Amino acid sequence: MTARLWPALTTLAWVAAQISYPLTAGTARDRVTVSIVVLAAATAMLHATVSRGPGWAAGCAAIVGGVGLLAEIVGTATGFPFGCYHYAHGRLGPELADVPLLVPVAWIGGLYPIWVAAGLLCRRTGARVLTTAVGAVGWDLFLDPQMVADGQWTWCSAQPGLPGAGDIPYTNYLGWFAVGAVMAALLAVLEPRCAPRGAGPAVPIAVLLWTWFGSALAHAVFLDLPASAGYGAIGLGLVAVPTARWAVRRVGRTGRQAVRNGAGDTPRCTGTPEAGR
Repeated sequence: MTARLWPALTTLAWVAAQISYPLTAGTARDRVTVSIVVLAAATAMLHATVSRGPGWAAGCAAIVGGVGLLAEIVGTATGFPFGCYHYAHGRLGPELADVPLLVPVAWIGGLYPIWVAAGLLCRRTGARVLTTAVGAVGWDLFLDPQMVADGQWTWCSAQPGLPGAGDIPYTNYLGWFAVGAVMAALLAVLEPRCAPRGAGPAVPIAVLLWTWFGSALAHAVFLDLPASAGYGAIGLGLVAVPTARWAVRRVGRTGRQAVRNGAGDTPRCTGTPEAGR
């Protein structure tokens, strides 16, 4: 089995775990939650390894996981930058400063596909950083209501929130935008240090699109969270929909090129790589 197959296999296991989530409760659901987070991070790091190398993957994990853990520790202790909140204890494994260590792992698994997609959509670094931060907020529009409903963390902020998700203050989304932007800016510094190795973006695109569609479906139909289904569909859709369009166009171009090559046309070299765009 080639190394490039492993991210696809962990993606399939991750989807299966997500599908099982609404079917569980209590301790069983906590175990499924842990599985989902670990499989998402494993998929991200396996793809990063085959596409950029182990050094880049380690740097990505250190940046996203490190910044995420620091933001969560500061956030639970001071209320900045997200607002006042605290985690349930003893449900998601070991903790550091009252923050489950699974949380920075979740940041890795969630942000990586958004970062990859933003690279496909944006040629300028600033635009990629901004798009990644917007995507992080869109992801949290699904994540926070789901985890609050499951009791994984509780908000104590007096600030108002979105209609239908009022327990989660607006400051939370501002915090997610800021933290996501910091992570993306640091990843932009890391990015040029390792050349791509040829692994395509199919796996992170699939993860992003499933997160968008699957979460909207689960919230609307299975988890009784219609407000977050709508908010997340719109918020994460700001990145997911253009990414889906990019993927459709890419498949179309590849198909047309294959037809031309099969008809005897000689592929033309433009002198510059397409770099996945």
